[in-house]
Amino acid sequence: MHICCGICAAWCIERLQKEGFLVEGLFYNPNIHPRQEYMRRYEAAQRICALSGITMHDSIYDTHEWFNACSVYNNESEGGKRCLLCYEMRLDATLQRARKIGCTYFATTLTISPHKNSSAIIAIGNRIGGDFFLPVDFKKENGFMRTMQIAKQHQLYRQHYCGCTYSDQHVT
Repeated sequence: MHICCGICAAWCIERLQKEGFLVEGLFYNPNIHPRQEYMRRYEAAQRICALSGITMHDSIYDTHEWFNACSVYNNESEGGKRCLLCYEMRLDATLQRARKIGCTYFATTLTISPHKNSSAIIAIGNRIGGDFFLPVDFKKENGFMRTMQIAKQHQLYRQHYCGCTYSDQHVT
């Protein structure tokens, strides 16, 4: 499962485990800036994975490819073309890692956020992964509320923007 941050991962992991899935996480987020913000989210993700008893795979924090692809959309508001491209980059990296380590499915925590378009994320996952993608909208059935409760219980770092330097510039 692609993990964008510890808060988002908390309920997603718990739910999939309750459904009988053996979950492994991938922290691949070249969109998160600055590096200090990336490290806060990385550490929170590591912590929730350890608490949940799952393996979290790392990826290289290489922002070059992300900036090359997404900077053309730097003035778009959150939810536009830049976000769709960013989702696809992260889902594709998750798909590649899942295949490499022999997983049955791949998924993403991105659908738990009320600020993200779950239908678009699921459409991207289905397009690039087909039946290999687990199309779960984690925010349904009070998923976001549940993940916030878990985050508060474990005092996980809570961010105020998606992580992208361009979205941070538009936060007021």
